[in-house]
Amino acid sequence: MRLRPTVSALSLIGLAVAVPSSADAHGRTEFQRVATFPAYLNSSIGDTAAAEISTVTEDGRTVVYTDSPGKRLGFVDITDPAKPKPGGTLAVGGEPTSVAHLGHLLLAGVNTGASFVSPSGKLVVIDDRTRTVVREIDLGGQPDSVAVAPSGRYIAVAIENERDEDLNDGALPQAPAGYLSVIDTRTWKASAVSLSGLAAVAPTDPEPEYVSINSRDEAVVSLQENNHFAVVSLASRRVVRDFSAGSVTVSGVDTKDDDQIVLDGTITAKREPDGVAWISDDLFASANEGDYEGGSRGWTIVSREGKIVWDAGNSLEHIAVQYGLYPDGRSDAKGIEPENVAYARINGVPYVFVNAERGNFTAVYDVSNPRKPRFTQILPTAAGPEGVVAVPSRGLVIVSSETEDASVNLRGAVNIYRLGHDQFPSIVSKDLIPWGTLSSLSAVPGRPSQLVASTDAAYVPTRILSIDTASSPAKIFKQLAVTKDGKPVGYDAEGLVARKAGGYWIASEGSATKPNLLVRLDAKGAVQQEIALPAEIAAAVTTNGFEGVAEVGDHVWVAIQRSLKTDPQTVNRIGRYNTKTGEWAWLGYPVDAVPLGWAGLSEIVAVDGNTFAVIERDNQRGPQASLKKIYEFDVPAEWTGFPTVQKRLVKDMLPLLKSDHGWVQDKLEGLAIAGNHQTYAVTDNDAIDDATGETQFFRLGRLL
Repeated sequence: MRLRPTVSALSLIGLAVAVPSSADAHGRTEFQRVATFPAYLNSSIGDTAAAEISTVTEDGRTVVYTDSPGKRLGFVDITDPAKPKPGGTLAVGGEPTSVAHLGHLLLAGVNTGASFVSPSGKLVVIDDRTRTVVREIDLGGQPDSVAVAPSGRYIAVAIENERDEDLNDGALPQAPAGYLSVIDTRTWKASAVSLSGLAAVAPTDPEPEYVSINSRDEAVVSLQENNHFAVVSLASRRVVRDFSAGSVTVSGVDTKDDDQIVLDGTITAKREPDGVAWISDDLFASANEGDYEGGSRGWTIVSREGKIVWDAGNSLEHIAVQYGLYPDGRSDAKGIEPENVAYARINGVPYVFVNAERGNFTAVYDVSNPRKPRFTQILPTAAGPEGVVAVPSRGLVIVSSETEDASVNLRGAVNIYRLGHDQFPSIVSKDLIPWGTLSSLSAVPGRPSQLVASTDAAYVPTRILSIDTASSPAKIFKQLAVTKDGKPVGYDAEGLVARKAGGYWIASEGSATKPNLLVRLDAKGAVQQEIALPAEIAAAVTTNGFEGVAEVGDHVWVAIQRSLKTDPQTVNRIGRYNTKTGEWAWLGYPVDAVPLGWAGLSEIVAVDGNTFAVIERDNQRGPQASLKKIYEFDVPAEWTGFPTVQKRLVKDMLPLLKSDHGWVQDKLEGLAIAGNHQTYAVTDNDAIDDATGETQFFRLGRLL
């Protein structure tokens, strides 16, 4: 019987499928995230479950992903893409590394090796209707990528036989060599195609990483560590082309892990490609992740003959900076790490989707002219996007993310996107102003549509960023570095207010070694005064200290994030500092009980001279988030002691945080009432360190 090709394979040869159009006001087609499915929903929240590489069944209604820690495949019912349902799991007798499909057959590459020097693996063939194993094919080594020919005739499996990175610093060569396994679906017999002797880098130890097949039954194979490509005729089982992936010099990138995003560096690096995907029979795209010797921080379109048709250069990293998704902690390594690529023609438009593993996003490009790809949008993802696959017949894009770290509430997940009007981004920067960790917001006196925000301790020096809310998305258009004695200085600026008299107050959160400080700045950002807490309060405050600041007349108000060691655990402190007398006074603020973690304050804003608004939140993200609210309270005209205020709910922000169907952010930290009487809020993206890195900027209307 002739097996039909896969949906994804059909897209490789450019078959257009009619789907509903969705265009923005400028006529551009957009993709919208409609759901995030944590992999643990197929087992239990206490289970370790990842989602690495995925495929979608022939009917387009079930996502199948590899769950390496669980040694199983996971299934997600996407009959309604906006309401994915757990579909269960299937054990595959080893570590699944890749999955594809051919008709009603699922094809899982499974690593069964006991060690690096004795690799083994199999291709497990499963009927997706009954989930029974039809056959298992010995591959003779460790598989890393599975691809199906559009003709349905061949299956190609990249047998990586990966090196031990702890042996001799991971240097090549390390036997045994990898190869390409080719399976003829008429006989289901596997044969090996040698890739040895091709690359200038470690020719005796090829490590094929990824494979894609065009309509000519030709496979392009990336040899990542060898910095090489091979084109293999599957019919003849021989290499018909091979060539180096080459090196590239890229300027205008950040090359230092120094808590600053400064685009003044230059790298010359081997591309060391990971994911590859044909975009025609003669051109393919590669994600140049890099490994131990390279990584160009971009992606490339290459001809079958080995010519570079187009290269992203620094543009993908610049996009990440503009969207607040650049991970400075990876600047001295491989930056955003483009991990994988996929091609599909959707609604008549040919697209390439590029996963940035460290930036936690998928970049979308229109490749109608493959010599001039046009960036169209970023899709924010869960942490560590690895797999990307499109379903043209339904206008869907599926991204699977493998990061699984329950200790910081980041879980392996499947993101689902479809044609629609995207909410992301809600804030970007102009002129490549680097940004992130928007830990505060403040109105700007005399400028009704402007706000300012501060960066926290993740970046040095502290900067004050000016935001134009009249544009959509909101735009960061100016930055001001904080200085002390003429030199740039860093504070953990968790609170900021622009003063009517000019200049700013910063509330700098303390740590085990640094005190909580109120810092007064002039209009140029220069430190004029530092004010410490009274000794008895400073001794009792935890590391969750100052988290917001407001000013009314001669008084500066602060919110302390969590209760003092000497106070009831259900009561936080609101402090008032008299700038004339230097005296402090304190009010108690009752925090809500939460089922997990802790609850505390993240911001304080003066509504008027008597009324203040605060953000009250828990420290949970994702499905475990339960408390993200704006409350207000009145203060007594005069008081003694430590009275507790009565709070009133203004708005539950959790529905809004969930509204873009991503991984719910934990740090809702900025709140401001602008001069136009509009209220705004923003999340802190934690500099993409143990976080998804997505920033949400909310326009709340006349709320306060």
